[in-house]
Amino acid sequence: MFRWSLHGDGRTVAADAIVAPGERLTWPRTIGIGAQHVIAMFGATFLVPLLTGFPTSTTLLFSGIGTLLFLVITRNRVPSYLGSSFAFIAPITAATQADSMGAALGGVLVTGLLLAALGLLVQKVGTGWIGRLMPPVVMGSIVALIGLNLVPTTYQNNFSKAPVTATLTLIAIIACTALFRGMLGRISVLVGVVVGYLIAVVRGEVSFQKVADAPWIGLPEFHAPSIDIGLIPIFLPVIVVLLAENVGHVTSVGTMTGKNLDHMIGRTLTADGLATALSATFGGSPTTTYGENIGVMSATRVYSTAAYWVAGIVAIGLAMSPKIGELINTIPPGVLGGVTFVLYGLIAIVGFRMWVDGAVDFSRPKNQLTAGVALVIAIADLHWQLGGFSFTGIALGTVAALVIYHGMSQVGRLTGTDARPSPLQGA
Repeated sequence: MFRWSLHGDGRTVAADAIVAPGERLTWPRTIGIGAQHVIAMFGATFLVPLLTGFPTSTTLLFSGIGTLLFLVITRNRVPSYLGSSFAFIAPITAATQADSMGAALGGVLVTGLLLAALGLLVQKVGTGWIGRLMPPVVMGSIVALIGLNLVPTTYQNNFSKAPVTATLTLIAIIACTALFRGMLGRISVLVGVVVGYLIAVVRGEVSFQKVADAPWIGLPEFHAPSIDIGLIPIFLPVIVVLLAENVGHVTSVGTMTGKNLDHMIGRTLTADGLATALSATFGGSPTTTYGENIGVMSATRVYSTAAYWVAGIVAIGLAMSPKIGELINTIPPGVLGGVTFVLYGLIAIVGFRMWVDGAVDFSRPKNQLTAGVALVIAIADLHWQLGGFSFTGIALGTVAALVIYHGMSQVGRLTGTDARPSPLQGA
C-alpha cells in the first residue's frame, strides 16, 4: 500500500502526462506538493469551527486523521483531502442553539455513521437508485437550499457586526479571483481572509491576548457528543449534499486521471462517514472531500496519494500547537461575514449548476414547484415541532422537494398530465 512507483525521473512531468495515484515524484517534491494541499484546504477547513463554535485545533487534527483514514479505506486509489464540511453548519448551529455543542456533535456522529452505512449499501447495489430517488432537480434544490438557508444567520451574526471589514474582505476575494490564475486564484478565499484580517487589525477589531498566553505545543481540547433523537432530523438532508460531493469529486478525479473510479464511490462514502463520526466523537468538525485540493491536482497534474499522506501528517502536526489554534480564533466577525457571503452563495450555485448539468426543464410544473417551494421553505427557515422532533427549514425543504417531485410524477402518470405546460409560462 505504501509503495509508490517513481514517475519518470521523479523531477518533471511532461506536458501530456500526469502523476497517477500510485506514483510519486521525489520525496522533496512530494512534500512540497503536500504542503500546497495544506494551504489549499486550510482556508475553508478552519472557517467551519469558527462559525460553529467547535475547537479549531481539534477540527484540524481530525481533518488530518480523517484524510489518512480515507486513504487507507480507499486503498490509496482515490487522491483526496477531507476538510471541514460547510453543509453541516446550519444544522450544527440550530442544534447548538436548541440544546448544546454536545447535542450538535451527536447529530454529526449519527450522520457520519449513516453515511458510512450508505457507502456499504452503494458498494453492494451500485449507484443507479440514487439518480431515481434524487434526479437533478431534486438534488440541485437540496444543495442550493442549504446554502441559501445560511445567509440570514451569517449576516446577523457576522457581517452586520463589522460591515466595512466584511465588505472589504468580500471585495478582496472577488478581486483575487478575477485578477489571478493558477494556485493564487484557487486560494482566493484564503487570500481574502488574510487581507480582511489585516484590515481588521488596523481597525482595532483583533485581540492577541489569548495568542500570547497559549503554549506552542499541546493537545487540542476534546468534547464528547450527546445524542438527542429529536434533533437528528435536521441533520439528515446533509447526507444528500455529501453524497453529491463525493460522487462529483470521484467522477472529476476519474476524468482527470483517465480511469473510471465509479466502483470506488461506496468506499469514499464509507470513509467520509467514518472520518466524520470519528471527528465528532472527540469534538471536531464533520468532514468531506475537498474540491479545493482537486483544483491543486488539476494545476500540478500530480494525483499522487503520497502527497495526501504528507498533507494529513502536516495537518496533524499543526493541530498540536494551541498557539496556532488561538491565532485562528482571533479572526473577527467582519472577516467571517465577508467570507461566508461568498461561500454560502457558492454552495447555492453548486445546486443551480446541477440543474444546468442535468438539463432540468423548468417549463414543467413539477420541476418549477419542486425547486420553488423547497427554496422558499429554506429561505424562510420554517420550523415544525412534532413530538420530540424538531424540523427546520433545511429538513422541511428537503422533504418538500422529494414529496412534490415524486408525488406530482405519480399523479402525472396516473392522469396523463405529467407533460402539460406550466401555467406560469409566458408570465
